[in-house]
Amino acid sequence: MKKIYKRYLPYIKEYKLQYIYVLVGIILTVAATTATAQIMKPLMDDMFIKRDEQMLYLIPLGLVGIYFLKSLGRYIQSVYMNYIGMHIVSRFRELLLEKIIRADMSFLYLNRSGELISRVTNDIGRIQYFVSNMLPELFRESITVISLIGYVIYLNPKLAFYSLILVPLIIYPLIAIARKLKKYSHRSQAKNADVVTRLTEVFNNSEIIKANATEAYEMERFSIENWRFFKINMKSTYVGEIVSPAMEIIGAGGLAAVIFVGGHEVYNNYMTVGEFTAFLTAVGLVFQPIRRIGSIYSKIQDAVAASERVFEVLDMENTIKDGEKVLNEDISSVEFNHVELSYGNKEALKDISFSAKYGQNIALVGDSGGGKSSLVNMVLRFYDTSGGQIHINGKDIKEYTQRSLRRHISFVSQRVYIFQDTLAANVAYGQEIDRQRVEEALKLADASEFVSKLENGIDTLMEEFGANLSGGQRQRIAIARAIYKHASLLLFDEATSALDNESEKRIQNALKDYAKDKITITIAHRLSTIVDADKILVFQAGHIVASGTHQELLANSESYRKLAGKLED
Repeated sequence: MKKIYKRYLPYIKEYKLQYIYVLVGIILTVAATTATAQIMKPLMDDMFIKRDEQMLYLIPLGLVGIYFLKSLGRYIQSVYMNYIGMHIVSRFRELLLEKIIRADMSFLYLNRSGELISRVTNDIGRIQYFVSNMLPELFRESITVISLIGYVIYLNPKLAFYSLILVPLIIYPLIAIARKLKKYSHRSQAKNADVVTRLTEVFNNSEIIKANATEAYEMERFSIENWRFFKINMKSTYVGEIVSPAMEIIGAGGLAAVIFVGGHEVYNNYMTVGEFTAFLTAVGLVFQPIRRIGSIYSKIQDAVAASERVFEVLDMENTIKDGEKVLNEDISSVEFNHVELSYGNKEALKDISFSAKYGQNIALVGDSGGGKSSLVNMVLRFYDTSGGQIHINGKDIKEYTQRSLRRHISFVSQRVYIFQDTLAANVAYGQEIDRQRVEEALKLADASEFVSKLENGIDTLMEEFGANLSGGQRQRIAIARAIYKHASLLLFDEATSALDNESEKRIQNALKDYAKDKITITIAHRLSTIVDADKILVFQAGHIVASGTHQELLANSESYRKLAGKLED
């Protein structure tokens, strides 16, 4: 916990004014709590035993004043601690998302979306409870205990010794319980990620679930994760909830000792009834915050476990490092020099060498798994080379900042991404919306006709995953987005796979003029896509086995002739 607190300290220091208000609230609360015990002495000695009529008015007013100050203190403390907690957590949520969104693609590919969502939502939520509630309560109750113990010793040191001798016995079992709870909290948060993952898959694949009538199958899979989550949480509950009754028993033991020893003190006239009542009240008040501290400390382990999971991501180092140079000019050449790429023990690309220059259209063809998409991903620096070099405009691609490099690349992947925003915002994604440019991009992508029939045209709100569009329409929007970006390097990974032949031809004809001053690299799925390419690279098992124009390859490459037969329209 000390280590985690040190990690939060730089953030906590930024809220000095708010913490001053919190401290004022705590002082008011602690002073009022101590005064509650002190007022018992005049209540018993002066009001009931001496029957001082003036006390009949002063003590009720005193009690009202004490509880007013206590309530005011708690309100001030609660408001400002919640402000601090929610503000810190809002910042952490942004920090965590920024770290994840800027992480290497390999990290994003390897980690389930449910796991990442759980870290941003569930883990951050547990941190908020820690910062907003547990931490201030722990601080307040600790100050209260110290103040009341000091008051108890002041009233009667001998009696204080007998009443508080049991307190040290609490520490060891509390630490043991806390360790166990921390272990369960880690397991609980990991299992929560499994539950979120199952839900994410169900919601993202609702069509295939319906089509295969597998609702019962999916419910069974979810039920397994759900009840495992329940069992882990119950184990945590069994251990965590034992703290409060244990504290009650220890507290009862302390009070019993006070009554026994204190009774003798009163019988022997060493204490007045009022002093004993004040002492008994103070001891009772001591054990209340001690019990709460025990409960809070056990629950803090949950937040500590969540914090460790959050800091694990924040401390993560990217393997793909930014270069120092900013690419300010258009990309005029791309060159692969004996490039290799490995994922673990698997070789995805082996000894890849080719070049693409200004105005050229390069087509990549080959069987599935041949390495075509891997090559495109390397141009985007989703992955770095395991061997060899990639040069952009004559310089190693690693010398450029990733942001400046990607600003000059338009990418349309096999999977089309549509955001919950207007159609215009989807086309101009990440840039200022120029309505005229949006219309021009849609026209080049053969999308003007269907967009004009939408109720609000380019201002139509897209549903999640573009559910209010057909597959071909979504693909046209993705192509329009690439055109709108007006980048100097176009990467198309089967960008027209969902389109019919006529639509694809219209888009190709429109793109010919648009791309004449750009480099285009296209992963093809149809023969018509590649026949006019300036160079075709044939991939097999991570190798380029042949290259040339369509006619050259038909004449010289048996592999291409077989492939061309498969790619026939």
